[in-house]
Amino acid sequence: MTSTNILDFPIAPNQEAVVPSEPLKTILHVDDDADIRTIIKMALETVGSFDVHQFASGQEAVDAVESVQPQLLLLDVMMPDMSGEDVWRKLTAKPETASLPAVFLTAKAEDSFSQELLQKGALAVITKPVDPMLLSSQIEDIWQQAKAT
Repeated sequence: MTSTNILDFPIAPNQEAVVPSEPLKTILHVDDDADIRTIIKMALETVGSFDVHQFASGQEAVDAVESVQPQLLLLDVMMPDMSGEDVWRKLTAKPETASLPAVFLTAKAEDSFSQELLQKGALAVITKPVDPMLLSSQIEDIWQQAKAT
């Protein structure tokens, strides 16, 4: 694992997502890898004191989003049945979740792919592997920057 995590690009302006003015507390995280889910949950709950709701598949997340009522989506890009981008597309198509902001996690470090997600309105794209000790502060920084725009 690398010693630091890289936020590939600054936050893209997003006309659609709404970042509430209150502090970030509730995050919905989707990743098909159980080990990654464990690391992310520990990093965000223990280090960052966030309330993290995790799902192993995109469909589970789509089905549960209304009961979770997250402020932020943290989505793995590549998953077997439904990609993170597909999850985001499904959620933003529903009026009640249309404005949910998203941050993507990816092992794909291609600039063009990350830029494409940002142009579509993602708040940020974070490259795996993540540094568990830095992830919560990175998420908080992303949130604060998005609130400022």
